[in-house]
Amino acid sequence: MSVLRVVTGRAALRDAYATLPPATARGVVLTMGALHEGHVALIRQAAAQVGPDGHVAVTIFVNPLQFDDADDLARYPRDLEADVALCAREGVDLVFAPPAPELYPDGQPDVTVDPGPLGTLFEGAVRPGHFRGVLTVVHKLLSLTGADVTVFGEKDYQQLVLVRRMAHDLDLDVAVLGAPTAREPDGLARSSRNRRLSSEQRTRAAAVPEALQAGVSAARDGARAALDAVQDVLERAGLTPDYAVLTDPGLGPVPESGPARLLLAVPVGDVRLLDNAPCVLGD
Repeated sequence: MSVLRVVTGRAALRDAYATLPPATARGVVLTMGALHEGHVALIRQAAAQVGPDGHVAVTIFVNPLQFDDADDLARYPRDLEADVALCAREGVDLVFAPPAPELYPDGQPDVTVDPGPLGTLFEGAVRPGHFRGVLTVVHKLLSLTGADVTVFGEKDYQQLVLVRRMAHDLDLDVAVLGAPTAREPDGLARSSRNRRLSSEQRTRAAAVPEALQAGVSAARDGARAALDAVQDVLERAGLTPDYAVLTDPGLGPVPESGPARLLLAVPVGDVRLLDNAPCVLGD
């Protein structure tokens, strides 16, 4: 078992890779820290993809470019010591945890990655500029780590679709894989932000996966039935979604029948809960 290396600088990252045994492939899991069992699933999937002779790295970086609220950025949970301990337990080879000036030495970069029209919808409409920040840092980290494989959770489904689109359109030589959403026992999608929910909010939050499943079940009767079922469950819990939408699996226009994707974003207190699931419209 290799010894975990923790580095914070670009040069140290290159040196760390150079001191690792030769690898057949490099797997990378990009995170903002506050790691949980959902991240463990991503790490394990990356390890399975690269095999016993591959390397797995985890990046830990709270990216300021993707926050449109300074208070949200300041409140984002951080616990590097616990994150490193989790990575060590999972057999990760390398943790790259740079400070912001290491990735953005000149401050706000002039050149960024435009997410295109899809980046203005759904989360992009609620958080303008969010996906520009996400894709910019993802591109930088994939380049710095030389990743062959990267794994993203399906919980942030729009992000996954956009990262795949960026890799395709910009000819990035990396496989972008999705991992099923990790869930709490009551069905709530695991997220680092869940720890900010009060006990009362945490109870109400269970209505989000309940609404999602109600929508998936009702989808056999069509899109309108699915969205009505979602709204009924959320209203009973006193929750109002930022959006509840149906799309095709690639986040294009919703089909009249066949495979689709149901996406929810629901504020509970000052925490926005994202969730989604595949469904089939019609019989």
